[in-house]
Amino acid sequence: MNRSGPGRVLLGLLALTFVCVPFYGAWRWNDFRGAVTAQEEPGPRGAAPAGGPPPERRSANTAPVVLAYHDIGRDSRSRFTVTPEAFDAQLAALTSAGYRTLDSEEFIAYLRGGPAPSPRSVFLTFDDGTHGLWVHADRVLAKHRMRAAAFLITRSVGSHRPYYLSWEEIGRMARSGRWDFENHTWDLHRRAAVDGSGRASSALASRLWLPRERRQETVREYRRRVEGDLDRSVADFVRHGLPRPRLFAYPFSESQERGSATPTNRSLREALAERFVASLTNSSDRPLPAGRRAAAAGEVQRVEVTAETSARELLAAVGRWTSVTPTECPDPLTQPRWWRRNDRSGTDGLGALTGTGPYPAATGYAAASYRPAGTADWSGYTVDARIGGLRESRNNIGLLVRDGSLAPLTVALSYSYVRLLEHRDGRWHEVGRRKLTNSVEHRVGVTVEDGRTVVVVDGGIRIERATRVTGGDGTGGVAVSVRNGDPAGSWPRFESLTVRPSAEAAAAPER
Repeated sequence: MNRSGPGRVLLGLLALTFVCVPFYGAWRWNDFRGAVTAQEEPGPRGAAPAGGPPPERRSANTAPVVLAYHDIGRDSRSRFTVTPEAFDAQLAALTSAGYRTLDSEEFIAYLRGGPAPSPRSVFLTFDDGTHGLWVHADRVLAKHRMRAAAFLITRSVGSHRPYYLSWEEIGRMARSGRWDFENHTWDLHRRAAVDGSGRASSALASRLWLPRERRQETVREYRRRVEGDLDRSVADFVRHGLPRPRLFAYPFSESQERGSATPTNRSLREALAERFVASLTNSSDRPLPAGRRAAAAGEVQRVEVTAETSARELLAAVGRWTSVTPTECPDPLTQPRWWRRNDRSGTDGLGALTGTGPYPAATGYAAASYRPAGTADWSGYTVDARIGGLRESRNNIGLLVRDGSLAPLTVALSYSYVRLLEHRDGRWHEVGRRKLTNSVEHRVGVTVEDGRTVVVVDGGIRIERATRVTGGDGTGGVAVSVRNGDPAGSWPRFESLTVRPSAEAAAAPER
């Protein structure tokens, strides 16, 4: 019996479907396998590695420390690739020391003035969006029940596979609840020519050379290019169903050209501030841990983790960057491990400053800062010091407050004078001087408040200075220095140095 023409066509289509479906399924499976790399499970949980000295007690409002990773992987020659085993050991050490990880929401809430989510917390960040985050890091995070944020170069997503993550992998990571995704530009993670000689610099932080016109970009052209890149990157997040990014990480940690007041820097900072809550960097000319100072600067500095960083070293670094209060540091000279020599002597220890030596004979100068990162947000404190070993016209000491701020002050104390020096425009300016009763020993107290600094010597001599900057721009801890103009003579010394909350701060309610 002959079938009608339409019937034969229908049967033919059905047969074609049965033949093609398996091939289509195989093609889609291969495509999926290319977009989603297989993950590697971490090893079993072992004992946490030794983490050094017992951790200090922390106040309830300790700021989180931000850690910066790049990639997790094996058989890499890059110092920026940490092995899965090392990453596992680092997270185990953090867990053992009582740290918890934050998500982006918690971190942003703190930056906006909220309370610290935990006395011990870290914010794990990964730059670039490499596939090691999916293959290795994700399973290690799951093992330790921790979270992290990945900063994506969105034009690179899905390219150079399997080096960069795919959007499919990113989607799975986002749905796991372990990952947030933030911004690392669309295509400005590169260097490009900035002059006719071909000298290259950051394509984000620099005005580029226009070879056809034989000139550098104008500030307006630069800003239009950067804003276009950032907006395109943000649109990629939204188009792929991810929340709009609220944090930004500088490529190469190059946040600006030399000279922070240049129009290029202002344009970049304004463009970022219009789009993001904060920008993250791994380098700065002064410590910018998460807190008031970082909020005022518009940047948060991270602790970089590399292939050479052991779990013990990571805990030590986190300790150095963990914020402390004046109440927790009543007698800094008894904590030599928390001081950082900044006199280019290449030595450690406080002996040259406290009278036990050794002394830097070649320079006649020694200096050290106390926990420069941990005290970055200090204000509302009083430091008292007893100085000995002073000699007429031969030596003096320096007691610096607001260390690392935009307006540090130094009390220079000698046998017969006290001077107050303010740092601005790249050099020190004398803003106060008083005659003292000649003595080989003096006592000095300095009270630091948000809007003023008060110096009192020997209980009566007083210098008061209104602060040029306020808020986070004016916060910072203490540093000390000694000078000896006579190589054959004795050195001055800090016989004691104590810190406490100022009377005004002690009376104020905690944040």
